[in-house]
Amino acid sequence: MIEKDTYKTIVKPSPEVLFKDRNSKFYGYAFPITSEDDVKIHLEALKKQHHQARHWCYAYQHGKQEQDYVYRANDDGEPNNSAGMPIYGQIQSFEVTNVLIVVVRYFGGVKLGVGGLINAYRTGAQLALEASKIVTRTINVAYVISFEYKHMNTVMRIIKEKNLNVINQTLELSCEIVISVRLKNAPTIFETFEALYEINIKKLND
Repeated sequence: MIEKDTYKTIVKPSPEVLFKDRNSKFYGYAFPITSEDDVKIHLEALKKQHHQARHWCYAYQHGKQEQDYVYRANDDGEPNNSAGMPIYGQIQSFEVTNVLIVVVRYFGGVKLGVGGLINAYRTGAQLALEASKIVTRTINVAYVISFEYKHMNTVMRIIKEKNLNVINQTLELSCEIVISVRLKNAPTIFETFEALYEINIKKLND
């Protein structure tokens, strides 16, 4: 089985979207994130912006591969699983990651019931994602190649032949070049350099 080396995400925050049901207003937002710290920043900003709202329900997921996913769903005072999980369901449905979706509710005086809430929060999340630009990104591995200057031509020839992406380089008597390789090509590239005399390659820590 070939390891999946792409993931879908959004590049920038979505425009604000609005869903209404029986006088309640649900404002939906999608944000790109890389950590829980990003989540806190966006939530704080929305709570200031919508300081008269009743609920700020959200779900997020970050990580590039399924085994690394970190996710959370929060009902923020709505009945259990009536808000956070329907929002998270849309993250799964659109197959996106590194994303936070917040749906802000202004209560309109009429109770919607659990079914109505599930529909409203799901729709708010769906509209936010539909309004976002979703892109596909590759999962890359960074390697650092260390060698003496006399091996420069050999290393550069392979980099050119394999069309490798150089992120950083220090070219002195002792040289270091950092390359970025797509996950599916990483083992082959590693073996190519590892087989060379007096040239070291190691994975750069994330």
